[in-house]
Amino acid sequence: MTSTVEPLVAVVTTDLSAVTRGRFVAESKLQKTATTGVGWLQANLSLTPFNSIVDPNPWGSSGDLRLIPDLEARFRTTRTGSATPFDMVAGDIVELDGSPWLGCTRTMLKDALADLKAATGLSVIAAFEHEFNVADGGFAQAHSMSFAALRRADPFAPNLMAALEEAGVVPEVVIAEFGDEQFEVTHEPADALTAADRAVAIREITRELARNAGWRASFAPKTAPTAVGNGVHIHFSFVDEAGKPMTYDPALAGGLSAKAGAFCAGVLRHLPGMTAMTASSVSSFYRLKPHSWSSSYTWLADRDREASLRICPTVTIGGRDPARQYNIEYRAADATGNPYLSLAAIIRAGLEGLKAGLPSPPLVTGDPTLMSEAERASLGLVRLPETLPAALDALLADGTVTGWFAPVFIETFVGLKRHEAERLAGLDPASICDLYRTLY
Repeated sequence: MTSTVEPLVAVVTTDLSAVTRGRFVAESKLQKTATTGVGWLQANLSLTPFNSIVDPNPWGSSGDLRLIPDLEARFRTTRTGSATPFDMVAGDIVELDGSPWLGCTRTMLKDALADLKAATGLSVIAAFEHEFNVADGGFAQAHSMSFAALRRADPFAPNLMAALEEAGVVPEVVIAEFGDEQFEVTHEPADALTAADRAVAIREITRELARNAGWRASFAPKTAPTAVGNGVHIHFSFVDEAGKPMTYDPALAGGLSAKAGAFCAGVLRHLPGMTAMTASSVSSFYRLKPHSWSSSYTWLADRDREASLRICPTVTIGGRDPARQYNIEYRAADATGNPYLSLAAIIRAGLEGLKAGLPSPPLVTGDPTLMSEAERASLGLVRLPETLPAALDALLADGTVTGWFAPVFIETFVGLKRHEAERLAGLDPASICDLYRTLY
């Protein structure tokens, strides 16, 4: 659509509630804004998904910051059905002198990537796979994952792909998923920072398209206690400084290279402590259960969707090179987790494994719930936290994980999430799922 008014560009950041917030400027002022940014404040890090600020919090009412747009991370499309273009630029939060602010999760991801490269020469290639539900569509019944299930929402799916393509997200596939009114959208792999930026854009573009159709798109982990869950599967692989794939070694178990194996071992070692960062809501833990095709134990497997880390399949049709496809999927994540923080935590944990020279974890087959405690222990299978408060306790108990961040950041994160859990303590699971369905 066209408009006679000057379009606005949003300079955004995604907070610890995984809500993308920001300030809008006239498009003609964007270049000027790129130098000094827009105003922001420290207490915004304590914003809840209920649109309140945790009180007390470490920041109080004083202080100022700047949100600097990264013009390389601009997502613009005219295809969402809105009167003006969707135009969003990811930003970095800095102090007034331009130095990085300790609470900027995008900077945390940049720093983790830089530290990994400095220590190992490796860079991360990543992709985010999103599942979501559409409400108020009035769709006719259709079989899961069927042709009809996607076509009944027409033209939503082609419009979504076109909008993501125009915005520079480089979408890969959209499908009708297993659950009722559930869909999945993926993008092509990219460098890790770009992938996290794309994750934010996917969520916001999808929501805007659905809203303009009179629907609501929800990325909540569970829209009902018995509903199929919505995960965010984070795929990662490694390249060296020359761009050569470094994740695959056909001579080793599962094709997992020694460096990738050490990285995975670090992730599994610290997974209980970082679960609260990647699955960050009360309802996240209704999804992280055995037999849910999500994840519930510290578990590496070859193509098993119950595992927390899954070696993804490679295709040799037409002589395709497995090394360039080979990747690992982190499955203990959902859209209530900040994508920058989630990926930063994964990289930090993996780097710990690389620095320690950990051996590759065993490739586990079978059902951990049918194993004895001794069998699980021998395979390194530890049950993930089963509630948000338990996940926060596990975070505070892992000094390595908390050591990756400034103490005041951990204080803010834990305070925010404990407030969230306490606020919902009197609600039943159905009410909690219904609330998150509207919030995400």
